[in-house]
Amino acid sequence: MIDIVLASNNSGKLAEMREMLNEESYNIKTPVEFGLGSPEETGKTFVENSIIKARHASLHTGLPSIADDSGLCVPALNCEPGIFSARYAGCCATDADNVSHLLLKMAGLKEADRNGYFVCAMVYMKSADDATPLIVQETWSGEILVTPQGSEGFGYDPVFYIPEFDCSASQLDRSVKNQVSHRAKAMRKLLNDLDRSLESNKF
Repeated sequence: MIDIVLASNNSGKLAEMREMLNEESYNIKTPVEFGLGSPEETGKTFVENSIIKARHASLHTGLPSIADDSGLCVPALNCEPGIFSARYAGCCATDADNVSHLLLKMAGLKEADRNGYFVCAMVYMKSADDATPLIVQETWSGEILVTPQGSEGFGYDPVFYIPEFDCSASQLDRSVKNQVSHRAKAMRKLLNDLDRSLESNKF
């Protein structure tokens, strides 16, 4: 069994990532168990920020880590909020604040301009000085609703409409979301890459 740190202090992300990992193969640790806060996200891309978070966790725990950086991109807003999704309405913004800010900026947009997609960049680092981390990036396409729907999930889930399921991400059954979301697809690919690397003794 591999000890691994999920490098996030976001309770929603941690819950989803735990469910996506096989806990028979991984002994999952979290930053709070080590008294770790979140590092400053100074990257200009999702990949850069996920590497910052993974390296921070490995540096202070001495353990391999998995980190993700994810966010919502709306092409009509020049792909905002993007890497600033968690602080779109300010550094101390709540999920509700960010959603309200997004809807205000999108007020009056035609239906054809309300497309959006989630991005998830996920990284596995075996140590803080890992020069060849495993990196994957996946997306999840949908539309931005005019008003929030549903009470589950977190972040922008209440306004992210998935046409194939005819509901928001907040209304989607959790087990289904953890199979089709950007984070689910990224985790699945990362674990497949990790399994292959372990088999070939690269890690």
